[in-house]
Amino acid sequence: MDLQLTGKTALVTGASRGIGLATVTALLAEGVRVVAAARTITPELRATGARGVAVDLTTADGPARLVDRALAELGGLDLLVNNVGGGDADANWTGGFLDVTDQQWSDAFDVNFFASVRTARAALPHLTEARGAIVNVSSTSARTPHAGPIAYSTAKAALTAFGKALAEEVGPRGVRVNTVSPGPVRTAMWESPDGYGAQLAASLGVPHAQLLDGLPGTAGMVTGRLVDPGEVAALVVYLGSPLAASMTGADHIIDGNSVKAV
Repeated sequence: MDLQLTGKTALVTGASRGIGLATVTALLAEGVRVVAAARTITPELRATGARGVAVDLTTADGPARLVDRALAELGGLDLLVNNVGGGDADANWTGGFLDVTDQQWSDAFDVNFFASVRTARAALPHLTEARGAIVNVSSTSARTPHAGPIAYSTAKAALTAFGKALAEEVGPRGVRVNTVSPGPVRTAMWESPDGYGAQLAASLGVPHAQLLDGLPGTAGMVTGRLVDPGEVAALVVYLGSPLAASMTGADHIIDGNSVKAV
């Protein structure tokens, strides 16, 4: 299927691994010119051929500087993929509400919410000119807050609401805004030896590998496996394409049917 993206331009945040890296790869395969942003430009990201930009999007001026750099590299902007998110690997997210400090709340919102808000703000005039699109990567934790760390889930819920509200405002100007909410994905958050999955396994007293093997069943995923980053990337790229011209303001779940509510 031709997604009619050849020659278009895109900015992808959180691009060094996982969903972000898969999205960069998928966009490049469709003929899109991509600026890929991450705190660290990994060898895997460099190997894609995308224009890598090292930036910390949790700083107040990082998003604006990134958009300026993307415009200088690309000459315009058709698609923004706000994928940056996650949490500090050094933080212990397995405790309850009373264990979460003010700093952890602030950090969670900086990376999972404000980074996307600020990047969208900086990019919007250029996306309006191009009649482009924004795709925000949230999480099913926004719909099932008990399923993840409370600060992370709350920040993702804010991101999902932001996408819906922004779509209403900018739709008449020709800009589409959609949200993609994956369930558990084979990313560092779950698979890294110092990530949330490993912390959760340790708190439950089970081996990390055992937790990952049982996670699809525990999460109610009828597919019996975690979501692959490439599957999420394919949905993101489609939503950013002209083929999805009437799709805006929606939260698209890709979770193996773990969210049971209508």
